[in-house]
Amino acid sequence: MFLASVVFIGLSASAHAQSDTITSRSHQLEGVVITESRRQHVVTSTAPMHLLDHADMLTMGMADIAYALHRMPGITLRDYGGAGGMKTVSVRGLGTKHTGVSYDGVMLSECQSGEIDLSRYSLDNVDQLSLAIGDNDDIFLPARQAASPAVLSIQTLRMPTADKKPHLTAQLKAGSFGYVSPFLRFEQNLNGRMAMSVVGEYTYAENDYPYTIRNVSETVSDRRTNSRMNQGHAEVNWLWRTDAQGMLSAKLYYYDNDRQLPGVVHYYTNVSGETLRDRNAFGQMTYQTRWNDKVAMKLTGKYNWAASIYRDRLYPGGVNDASYWQREAYASAAWLYAPCRLWTFNYSADYSYNNLNGSSQRTVVGRPLRHSILQAATAKYSHQRLTIQARLLYSLYLNSSSEGRSARNMRRLSPSISASYRLLHDTELYLRAHYKNIFRVPTFNESYYYHYGSYDLLPESTHQWNVGLTYASARPHATQLTATLDAYYNKVSDMIVAVPKNMFVWSCVNVGRVRVVGLDASLRMSRQIADDHRLTASANYSYQRVQNVTDKDSQYYCNQIAYQPEHSFAASLGYENPWLNGSLHIMGMTSRWANNEHYPGTSIDGFADCGLTLWHTFRWRTGQLEARADVRNIFDRQYEIVYHYPMPGRNYQVSIHYKF
Repeated sequence: MFLASVVFIGLSASAHAQSDTITSRSHQLEGVVITESRRQHVVTSTAPMHLLDHADMLTMGMADIAYALHRMPGITLRDYGGAGGMKTVSVRGLGTKHTGVSYDGVMLSECQSGEIDLSRYSLDNVDQLSLAIGDNDDIFLPARQAASPAVLSIQTLRMPTADKKPHLTAQLKAGSFGYVSPFLRFEQNLNGRMAMSVVGEYTYAENDYPYTIRNVSETVSDRRTNSRMNQGHAEVNWLWRTDAQGMLSAKLYYYDNDRQLPGVVHYYTNVSGETLRDRNAFGQMTYQTRWNDKVAMKLTGKYNWAASIYRDRLYPGGVNDASYWQREAYASAAWLYAPCRLWTFNYSADYSYNNLNGSSQRTVVGRPLRHSILQAATAKYSHQRLTIQARLLYSLYLNSSSEGRSARNMRRLSPSISASYRLLHDTELYLRAHYKNIFRVPTFNESYYYHYGSYDLLPESTHQWNVGLTYASARPHATQLTATLDAYYNKVSDMIVAVPKNMFVWSCVNVGRVRVVGLDASLRMSRQIADDHRLTASANYSYQRVQNVTDKDSQYYCNQIAYQPEHSFAASLGYENPWLNGSLHIMGMTSRWANNEHYPGTSIDGFADCGLTLWHTFRWRTGQLEARADVRNIFDRQYEIVYHYPMPGRNYQVSIHYKF
């Protein structure tokens, strides 16, 4: 959809050489062909970058967003289990609120909790997932994308540009525990200047999978209850080439999920009456153009509305209602200036307006609102084997409330710098290093939640240091190999934590400090062993020591932070051939703690989850038919990622996919 995000920097050789726009395809626009390897960008990037494209998702056996995220080093996923379970990510121990998520080039927002639930995004409509830790080498970006320590970018499938024929994709998935999901996508290049696509998707699941609980010598078997999910998503995408220099892209998006919420599973207890209906609608638009061979401009606008309707029919004394509505208006302007092949400069200015209201004063105090102004200035120097990039971000947050006090206003300057150097002239071996300082403002929950929020909170401040090596083989007709190795040190100060004022009232305060030391490694290999026969392999490993260093006199000093495993890994082995393609994959992590205090009995065991994917592609009439079968957790291992939320045991999923 967002062809505009990748084309116009490259309309001149000078701008293309400096912008590092990421695309692995060739796009033709009035005789101009732009080709660049996204894989190569991962290797030459000045900061860590990990990428999965649509082909990876197939050959590595990724059936949903959770399995895809486990294949990226440095990511810790919180998964509440099943198709309807909430899924949030933390990168390198910094917490879920420090991870930004971009959807087709525009950042998603969640002003209430600050956590993006990734379970609502299906891989069926995803062309690429990329994770940039630190600063993205593509500097032609809105300032908002520089305001997070790490950004996960979701790029949906692009619309056709080479022909004017209609293209239809139809898919039906079915699986264990009442799972069924139809998917439709229609796309067409209307003429030489316009293209559009329409996407519709629905998912239903009972999620009533069995689990076991062991208590000393006794074992209890039960099934998950109150877990039904009804989820639908639709979007319309439009692309218009206004002239030889300009491109306008737009998206209308709607999401609706009416689900039951399973309760915490305790011994002899599996009762819940909670329901949650999430709705989200937004429209976004991006216009990109160039004025000459040295200057380009990008304008972005978005309006977002979201509702969260929560009910608990088993609440003591009556039905509990905790519902919220949030709105955002967002605008961004970015200018790219490439005076020569050595230098590129970018200036971006963003403005956003957020407000939130709840169903009662016992959910959120007043009607908080926030004006945010972000400005980023970036300079990039690239000459032969050396690339250096520096950025300065100015952030201004103005808070107010319709009733009573409001959170304090905040402003900061945040610098970052990164570099990459090719160690050998004739070998794709690079040394890279980066430093980034950034901060996170308190969410509306942390500032305004009844008997919990605090108006006086300071922002959390993070410092990131990274040094790494990257390598890629460049020999034709040989094994293709890409490898990365990064060591890092992170520090978070003024961390926001909740502390009790008395038995019934808790409040957020700035007392926390976290120190993170870690190592990320990844390996990709591909080998064409014969005509129509190819072997692929991938592996990633992460070591994270995420320690609470708030109080040296505390008995909890240097404890591993809750839900952070020290070791996590994933690997896959694929074989593509004319008969039946297959992929064997595994992912897992070591034990974790459910709290920062490491109370006895709150350790969560480590696990390894193995899966198998088989698929075959046929030519049928004028289109392509693909049949696929996935078996996950082959050994039926009982494990948890979130404490007292068991994950599914052995389960399957089959799908039929037709495209013409």
